[in-house]
Amino acid sequence: MGRPARDHRPGLMDRGAHWWRAEPVRDAAVLVGYLLAGCYVAGRLWLRPGEMTHADNDQILFEWMLARAARAVTHLENPLYSTALNAPDGLNLMANTSVFGLGIPLTPVTWLFGSRVAFLVALTGSLAATAAAWYLFLARRLGLTRTAAAIGGLFCGFAPGMISQATAHLHMIAQFLVPVILWLVFSPATDRVVRRGVLLGLVVTYQVFLGEEVLFFLVLACGLFTVAYAVADPAAARRLARPFLARLGIGALTALALLAYPLWFQFFGPAHYRGMPFNAHSYLLDLASYASYARQSLAGSDAAAARLAPNPTEENSFFGLALIGLCVVAASWQWRRPLVKALTVCAVVFAALSLGGRIRVDGEQTDLIGPYRLVQDLPLIDLAVPARFPLICVPIVAIVLAISLDQVHRSSEPARRAGDPAQRPDDAARQPEDPAQRPGGAVPIRWLWTGAVVAALLPAAPVPIQTKPAWPVPEFVATGQWREYVPDGRTLVPVPPTRGSEATAGMYWSARTGLAFTAPGGYFIGPAGPDDRQARWGSPDRPTAILLDQVAATGEVPVITDEHRAQAVEDLRHWRAAVVVQGGLHRGNPVKETVDLLLGPGQMISGAWVWDVRPLVG
Repeated sequence: MGRPARDHRPGLMDRGAHWWRAEPVRDAAVLVGYLLAGCYVAGRLWLRPGEMTHADNDQILFEWMLARAARAVTHLENPLYSTALNAPDGLNLMANTSVFGLGIPLTPVTWLFGSRVAFLVALTGSLAATAAAWYLFLARRLGLTRTAAAIGGLFCGFAPGMISQATAHLHMIAQFLVPVILWLVFSPATDRVVRRGVLLGLVVTYQVFLGEEVLFFLVLACGLFTVAYAVADPAAARRLARPFLARLGIGALTALALLAYPLWFQFFGPAHYRGMPFNAHSYLLDLASYASYARQSLAGSDAAAARLAPNPTEENSFFGLALIGLCVVAASWQWRRPLVKALTVCAVVFAALSLGGRIRVDGEQTDLIGPYRLVQDLPLIDLAVPARFPLICVPIVAIVLAISLDQVHRSSEPARRAGDPAQRPDDAARQPEDPAQRPGGAVPIRWLWTGAVVAALLPAAPVPIQTKPAWPVPEFVATGQWREYVPDGRTLVPVPPTRGSEATAGMYWSARTGLAFTAPGGYFIGPAGPDDRQARWGSPDRPTAILLDQVAATGEVPVITDEHRAQAVEDLRHWRAAVVVQGGLHRGNPVKETVDLLLGPGQMISGAWVWDVRPLVG
């Protein structure tokens, strides 16, 4: 990866006794700014304890994963597997988005303040840390000016796609190790190959425990970038090939040695599965989305975003027409750089792949065949969500814009020094003056281009993440009163138990109480059954769960027969139930009536309807 030339200015050390403090102070100010931006984006969640993101199932999932990681640390349990959910089968955490890389370090936060605060710290911190990591990469690895690096880092951490994913996909926004991996992979140094290779393997290993999907996208991007850069600058590619390949080999061996058991557990351990529970090919983006704004951007529109993206959490391509145009200008202007050529190739390829096998334009299906058709059946790619490919474009846009800002800012330096012969070498003083470097020419260009970049970025700037009210955890559960009813080895069954949009109640209560009890069901990916490893969402269906889910969805109380009651007892025995609990539901009365018909009258105890089923289950 190429590096813009640094500006070694004569007399810099003579400008003040404390000149060395400038960069650390500016760096600290930028990093604090990123943290404040993260707090702003998550502001509603911080200030409204009774609300969740609009993707509440995802927030519940990650709160539970953070709580589970903390429990694994404090109770010295196996972090890769848990029986606290999906009773009696348990779930393979390595095969789900368990974010150990966030949950384990946040154990003190989770233990002291609970899963909700831990989730908000993870969300806020991941956005800010990703921006900070890219800022340091741009400033120190690429040698860009602090202003250019700060703007580039800000976009990497808070681009529309990142904010869309931040509606609760922690594994997709925890990208702060991506610049570190790139720094190690594309280091121009040819020495210390073993040391850098081992370090690469360690960082890659940690990224696996943050999010394998981000790592997969990074591998694809690095592969294409390497080929494009080698074509653009074959001399540099030949010179750096040996240490580059050696670092990759040592890094791969190190990572495989460390990840051998976790990966075996993921693909062959208890509750492992095959494939995905959804059709990844259906998560595609509309070509017009690249020129539009996401619903959580300043200039965004709910109606437009809903038409152009598969769902609110996948609005990854909404850069806006002004920013796309500015990037085209910047890339054309800097086209002589092999780095810009390779980055442009990557951006075009991955943006095209996000459109799917048949391209849609402004909500209308066309007959145009997309390049995704060529690769959609390749192993691993067939499991990737195409709508997330534009996340690869986010840092590419940031780097191209940052390089252009760096260029215009540096071009003004000679102009400011042109009138002072003491600030330039003698040979430069004797050369004819370049009109582009005159104070009247370069400085306006500097500010015009910076203003254009800011104007293009501003409409895509984020607004606070949208939230919605959440049902509170019933006092019966929150205060531990359930312990009087649930002996060791038995479960608390929420209503509805395992199916439907509201079947995450048990997972939600479990997270907020620190996994204090065991429950069936949950929101996760697991096998369809003991003898069927095909992936599915949640637990295998049980007849009583299906029945109660239908009531919760329709509000209609069915006719309950003795057969239904016998089946309910059988299902409760399967779940090892001791008590059935119903908290807040949108159609709670019909559901409660149905459970009464199945199990007998329930009791209202501390804000929840409770059915003690121990006499029935035995």
